[in-house]
Amino acid sequence: MNGLTAFWSASDAIGRAVAITLLLMSIVAWVVILWKAWGLRRARQDAQRAVAAFWQAPNLSEGQARLAALDREGVLSPLVHAALETPAAGTLQASATPEAQLTRRLRDALHRSLGHLQMGQVFLASVGATSPFIGLFGTVWGIYHALMGLAAGGGMTIERVSGPVGEALIMTAAGLAVAIPAVLAYNLFGKWINECEADLEGFAHDLRELAQERR
Repeated sequence: MNGLTAFWSASDAIGRAVAITLLLMSIVAWVVILWKAWGLRRARQDAQRAVAAFWQAPNLSEGQARLAALDREGVLSPLVHAALETPAAGTLQASATPEAQLTRRLRDALHRSLGHLQMGQVFLASVGATSPFIGLFGTVWGIYHALMGLAAGGGMTIERVSGPVGEALIMTAAGLAVAIPAVLAYNLFGKWINECEADLEGFAHDLRELAQERR
């Protein structure tokens, strides 16, 4: 903490801007991590319970009601609506074969559901990729700023150089501290999203079969 305080007091506007940027990136990244962990956990649980409840329903209306009650993230219900939707007459959508219409609606609904689950992934990947370099820039700038100050003061010894350089290296550590949780969360969430995607694709396939049988 003393080193960080000394670095902050000795830094100029650029060095402090880098430190504030890393702090904001860390705060937002942790907010996204906690939010996505909560949402994906619910989606994974709901995908198993809601689909089972849907197929155990005595009729389609009851199945939709059960699905809506259990689908807290709203990624399953759009698939059912897409499977049962009737296109407006006189449109290009209605001019296609019923099978093609159904496939397109289910595909679009699946993409929207996956887009909802993937929200925040790009941000976590960007933080994991850029924060080490931002921290490295802060270190380089801090060393440069410290050396310029020592040169202006006259006479540079190893004792006078080691302190400012060591304090500047804190920025590299800060960049890594921001990047590592973001990268780990990105990889873990990617695995969870792939599991949800498999469940959604299976459900969409079953809905397609059901919709075709009802025609």
